[in-house]
Amino acid sequence: MTLESVLTRAWLGRGPLACALYPVSLLFRALAGLRGLLYRAGILQSSRLPVPVIVVGNIFIGGTGKTPLTIWLVEQLRAAGLKPGVISRGFGSKGAGPRPVTALSTPADVGDEPVLIATRAACPVFVYRDRAQAGRALLAAHPEVNVIVTDDGLQHYALQRDVEVVLFDGRGVGNGWTLPAGPLREPPSRRRDVTVVNAPALTAPLAASVGGHPYRMVLAGDTAERLGDRRERVPLREMSGRGRLVAAAGIGNPARFFRMLADAGLAFRELPLPDHHDFLDRPFARVDADVILVTEKDAVKCAQIEELRNDPRLWVVPVSARLDAALVDHIVEKCRGRTFA
Repeated sequence: MTLESVLTRAWLGRGPLACALYPVSLLFRALAGLRGLLYRAGILQSSRLPVPVIVVGNIFIGGTGKTPLTIWLVEQLRAAGLKPGVISRGFGSKGAGPRPVTALSTPADVGDEPVLIATRAACPVFVYRDRAQAGRALLAAHPEVNVIVTDDGLQHYALQRDVEVVLFDGRGVGNGWTLPAGPLREPPSRRRDVTVVNAPALTAPLAASVGGHPYRMVLAGDTAERLGDRRERVPLREMSGRGRLVAAAGIGNPARFFRMLADAGLAFRELPLPDHHDFLDRPFARVDADVILVTEKDAVKCAQIEELRNDPRLWVVPVSARLDAALVDHIVEKCRGRTFA
């Protein structure tokens, strides 16, 4: 077992390993609290952009579904008459200074999630580790944008925000402890404006653990698209008749992708991969399968590799977030007081 898998299991309870690490987590929590206090006191400087800023992030380490939520939020803000743009750190991105995500951008250049957001949400996207600089560059290039959504960056206090959306999944807060004894970057009591839980069912214990009167988010995928030609689509349930199936996922929580496929009635072998896997190691070369189903986040990287792009076994399963439309009204209301330029 890898260190990551050992910790992931330990973080769901308060067993011997978690308890042994608890004193260190107290130090981590104190340092995180001190950092936040320094920003609130103005000792560490933060920047405000001229338009409202909505941060979509999490305190649970790893994937909880931020990217689908960001795409949904952009689409809903546009439907509400606003003109959104997105900024992101761009995991693994190369180069210095803020950069736009264009039709020619690759995951190696700007990160996999920004490429997916720009493609699906069809809005301006800029990446840079300094989100304030990324936001200013985006607004300079797209003066029509009047609200910015930050993909991740909840702990990036150098950028002031008007609305904080904290996303959890079915794991809730795990054992409720901060790193390294638990899975949390910040305590569960951390303030936020909106709480969203990505889970098939929002049970009373789950809602109570995350707090904040949460909205429920469901990720749904109804079709599969051939990687080599995304115009070729078939209903997801029909993939069960195409022979031996393998499902691969290089995301923060692969089990969520596998569960969605199982709920669609598919029987398959699971192939979990590290988050942000680059696929240059050709992980499917020795996979014995007639169909390999991959996530849309992984597909943006697979499509850059000719061998994978031309592999007829590879099919993409796009997912979309489904939430109560009232969430957008709630977020827009929270932004009142700031000018939508």
